[in-house]
Amino acid sequence: MKPQHTLGRVATPDGRELVLYERDGVYSIRVDGLELMSSRAHGSEEALADLVLAGIRNRQPKVLVGGLGMGYTLRAVLDAVPESARVTVVEIFPAVVDWNRVELAHLAREPLEDARVVVEEADVAEIITANPHTFDAVLLDVDNGPEAFTTRGNRRLYDPQGLANIHRCLRQRGVLGVWSADPDPPFARRLSGAGFRVRAENVSARHRGKGPKHTIFVARVS
Repeated sequence: MKPQHTLGRVATPDGRELVLYERDGVYSIRVDGLELMSSRAHGSEEALADLVLAGIRNRQPKVLVGGLGMGYTLRAVLDAVPESARVTVVEIFPAVVDWNRVELAHLAREPLEDARVVVEEADVAEIITANPHTFDAVLLDVDNGPEAFTTRGNRRLYDPQGLANIHRCLRQRGVLGVWSADPDPPFARRLSGAGFRVRAENVSARHRGKGPKHTIFVARVS
């Protein structure tokens, strides 16, 4: 077996450790040893963009992507929207942005170099709250799901007030998409309670239906 290389590490605001690894051309990001993502499996991140953006009709859409990860969701968004789109990607860890400009840039065809992209190194909850009636779509891929937080502060994204803030930041007929490692019926009920029409889609982690199943919540403004 080829050796594993540590390419970068950074402390999270709540004292955890986020680490970027590479082994035999496969990259992974882990927090306190728990794998958040791997370059081996990113089909469900791409499905998140496809499912959310399929219903957007604005010719100059504004899209908010919460969580840069390895750039796969952002790349899928860019491939789906027109040249006139404006895509804001929000990443709380500056190191992850740096990794996507250097070590990880090739994985998703350098999405940060696209002129349509604006990068915000911030808490996505704060960007959402500060921009009412702004976005046609919001895609959240910042955690392993509404009950598995990369940082403890992300809890506020998924509670009733957080969902109300997301509803407010969306334009008429706007769409929210949330990536989750597992089904979460209570979260679907909270989305409904916040005024969304909700459906949950089970998608494969890898292409051609391979790998474990993940859940994409697609929530439309009622």
